Amino acid sequence: MAATTTPAASISAGAGSNGGAEDRVLATAQQIVKSLNTPKEVREDMMLIFSSFDNRLSNIKTVMTDQNDALLARLEAAETIIHRWDGGNDSSHHSSSSSGNHRSSSFSLSFDGSPDEATEFLSAVDEIISLLVDLSSENKPDMVDRADSALQMAMSLLEDEFRRILIRNTVPLDAERLYGSMRRVTLSFADGDVTEDFENFGLVANGDGDGSGSRRRLFHERGGSIGCDLWVDLINPTAVEDLKEIAERMIRAGYEKECVQVYSTVRRDALDECLMILDVEKLSIEEVHKIDWKSMDEKMKKWIQAMKITVRVLLAGEKKLCDEIFNDSETSKEVCFNETTKGCVMQLLNFGEAVAIGKRSSEKLFRILDMYDALANVSQTLEVMVTDDFVCSETKGVLEALGNAARGTFVEFENNVRNETSKKPTTNGEVHPMIRYVMNYMKLIVDYAATLNSLLENDESDGLSRDDDTEEMSPLAKRMLRLITCLESNLEEKSKLYEDGGLQYVFLMNNIHYVVQKVKDSELGKLLGDDWVRKRRGQIRQYSTGYLRASWSKVLAALRDGSMAGGSSGSPSYGQRSNSSSSASKMALKERFKGFNASFEEIYRLQTAWKVPDPQLREELRISIQEKVIMAYRAFFGRNKSQLEGGRHAGKYIKYTPDDLESYLPDLFEGNQMVIHPRRKSS
Repeated sequence: MAATTTPAASISAGAGSNGGAEDRVLATAQQIVKSLNTPKEVREDMMLIFSSFDNRLSNIKTVMTDQNDALLARLEAAETIIHRWDGGNDSSHHSSSSSGNHRSSSFSLSFDGSPDEATEFLSAVDEIISLLVDLSSENKPDMVDRADSALQMAMSLLEDEFRRILIRNTVPLDAERLYGSMRRVTLSFADGDVTEDFENFGLVANGDGDGSGSRRRLFHERGGSIGCDLWVDLINPTAVEDLKEIAERMIRAGYEKECVQVYSTVRRDALDECLMILDVEKLSIEEVHKIDWKSMDEKMKKWIQAMKITVRVLLAGEKKLCDEIFNDSETSKEVCFNETTKGCVMQLLNFGEAVAIGKRSSEKLFRILDMYDALANVSQTLEVMVTDDFVCSETKGVLEALGNAARGTFVEFENNVRNETSKKPTTNGEVHPMIRYVMNYMKLIVDYAATLNSLLENDESDGLSRDDDTEEMSPLAKRMLRLITCLESNLEEKSKLYEDGGLQYVFLMNNIHYVVQKVKDSELGKLLGDDWVRKRRGQIRQYSTGYLRASWSKVLAALRDGSMAGGSSGSPSYGQRSNSSSSASKMALKERFKGFNASFEEIYRLQTAWKVPDPQLREELRISIQEKVIMAYRAFFGRNKSQLEGGRHAGKYIKYTPDDLESYLPDLFEGNQMVIHPRRKSS
């Protein structure tokens, strides 16, 4: 077995070696003693024992003293620099101060003072941190205490400087630039026909007006979208490197919590200021519910813009800043970002929640849908950036609440239309205000088809029978069809409010034609399909036939030769004279002319006051009158005028030529009541 050699024996064995090995012997002895981790007095005694074995160790105490002096010199040099920046005060004076309470004598890494001086200070901090590492294995409590004190003082200075740089280099938000970069989408109507008194038919909730009456244009402006390349500097870029240098040292020194707290406090206040610039106020739920609709609409628009800007621009910028400044600490990145952004995100979510649980009214639907879309479009990005479970949960909750509010408001609108039972007809048979409002409202609704289809997807209460025509329709298309079916039933009931049968048909024609045009000229047409449009156009033709029958039957009866009604097989009954001398009585003929004149004049007086707003429909009605009535009169006039011309008072009976009557047709359905003035009079 080989003999075991002790450390002392090893040192002794080398006693006769040359002087070049002396340093290695000393180092070995020191390492042996140091590895034993014994008190200072014991180690000194051991070194004396070692020196008795080998004279080369006789100067070991001198070496140890030199090393202690070197550590002390490093500490004092670093302390001198730190005390110089601290103004010579003790560290207790420099405990962490609140934002805004900064020393005027604090150094600046690059802005106010010399970069060389800042570098010197940071090097001193690095030296203190390094010394504490070196002293961790030494039994030098006094030196450790001095190093700790110097480090605390340095951290207090760095903390203040970190805060000052953050505050001084915060870049104010340029809201005008952001708004200018957003693509705006306006939804309104070119026909300019939607300014109506909506409250008359219950489509605006009572007490939800703005105090100035409810006559307003159904006009909606959707918020703009933000480009992916939009970026703003939240902190002066030249300051980021300085902040990173400070953060790295505070974290390395064990002051990560203090650094994160300063950062999140300053940046949280900066984000609050950004929301103020974006006109987003801090309001309680009760305060939100007391706001009148006009003001609420503006606040909702501001919220939509602010939500997009906050997530796409501000939070994205904050994330980038945290990643750059706290690059060496994943924990600090996450905590800093969550703590910095939580306040502003929750402020936005709280307003969204207040809107979602507020009183429902039809006019709020589009703004609520805008809010839902805005939050839905950024929620995934938000969840990727924010790891705070509470904020993520609240985001999902508010999104769901806004979806429920939109769905509930849509159902409220359907109920308002279904239950609208106003008994006041339009005076001239034109388009009812409710139809204008509802159809233009529906045109806006289809612009949110994707959103509403997702919200209504599992809602089975569409009220339609399940057949081949509706089975393949989208949820929104089914609801639109139900709404229009409800409107048609409502129109049938409203038409009965008119005593004049002809006016009933004109009213139905006007309103169904208006509905068809709105469907055909919008995305509603794609939802309901071409077949629906064709059927409604056929319905309009039926109404036109009904109008002619109701308004002109009496006039045509005056032109009918009663004695010839069944006397000639297959021959027309209008405008023919009977060969029988008894049926050609001039008196009877005069009465027929007289009856026709009176009927035509009365119809002219009434129907010039009736209104058919659509030029094409108006012209089609006049053509049908010309073909049905004027042509019949022309035949009657041509075959019978000779019987009365030349007689006494012939002009009293033959007051109008067919051309005269035809010239009066353009006056019909213009909405301006007129009395007929004969343009030809026979003597």
